[in-house]
Amino acid sequence: MQKQNNIIVIKIGSAVLNKTTGGLDINLIKSIAQQVSKLIKLGLKVIIVSSGAIAAGMEAANLKQRPKKLSNLQAIAAIGQSSLMKVYNNCMHKYHLIAAQILLTRDDFSSRKRYVNAYNTIFELLYKYNAVPIINENDTIAVDEIKFGDNDTLSALVSNLMNAQKLIILTSVDGLQSSEDKKVIPLVTNITANIEGMATSKSNELGTGGMASKLQAIKLATSFGISCVVANGKKKDIILRVFKGENIGTTFLTQQKQHVAKKRWLATSPIPCGAIYVDGGAKKALIMGGKSLLAIGIKKVEGTFKATNIVRIKDQSKKEFARGMCNFSSKELSLIKGLKTLELKNALNREISQNEVVHRDNMVIL
Repeated sequence: MQKQNNIIVIKIGSAVLNKTTGGLDINLIKSIAQQVSKLIKLGLKVIIVSSGAIAAGMEAANLKQRPKKLSNLQAIAAIGQSSLMKVYNNCMHKYHLIAAQILLTRDDFSSRKRYVNAYNTIFELLYKYNAVPIINENDTIAVDEIKFGDNDTLSALVSNLMNAQKLIILTSVDGLQSSEDKKVIPLVTNITANIEGMATSKSNELGTGGMASKLQAIKLATSFGISCVVANGKKKDIILRVFKGENIGTTFLTQQKQHVAKKRWLATSPIPCGAIYVDGGAKKALIMGGKSLLAIGIKKVEGTFKATNIVRIKDQSKKEFARGMCNFSSKELSLIKGLKTLELKNALNREISQNEVVHRDNMVIL
């Protein structure tokens, strides 16, 4: 996968996209399209993660309250998604841009093959067709097991997928506000418990997340090496003002360098199938020595999983400090845990192609 550093992801919430009187704010979407066109002229590539399908569906179906039953929500999302994309298409077309719809579920990030396919599709849209991907959760088929929960999380995972340089989350407030004086905090260097305490999980009738969900998404994104900004999407030319460096919204600094593509996937996308507990020596070798995990350092195996499944790697205090692709099943690990490499063949009664339980190349330290 080619490394990018000119990709910007913009997440737009329902509260931004909709007028206070109801319905999509078409003038605001036109403004976003105009700002995006200016960024593209500067040599940037832009991805939009957009809420609004359910809100648009509610307007089309003349509903005043968001449905609670899953099947009703999915039906309303199906109605609204076409309306939402029609508005995006029309607004982007005015600035000679192509809007491309992409609908994703958590499964598209959990499967390595589908993850790579999603990357390749978005890459082609950006670099071959100069299009603007408009990404949303596939609400019409998503169930609890494969839902992101909110588009804040989706925007962080998309930013990670495409190795974006920046994630801008546009919301209905000016930024993260201090608990004491309610003033916007312009810069956050690290998301501490105190910072998290300033967030609210309150959502409105149209959206699913509040500032709490945004902070969780930002923690993910900054851990990938992606800087984030939360700003008021209703303010004029907000996207361009962020790029001009205006003191507007709240900026969150990155926490580490970006991982290579495969390790970015390992760190966040798959849902682990089990856990391996290791001793102190193994933990030190993995973190400090950059080594692969061997059977001799394993103390306990948790869960049922197959070879090539993703597992958590935990220390004796049950803290997860790494994650990786396991070369043995949980049943096999129960037979070889604590054994030296030369003892594996006899314990398993078969030839083994590799001695490492989790190879360093298929592991990420969290």
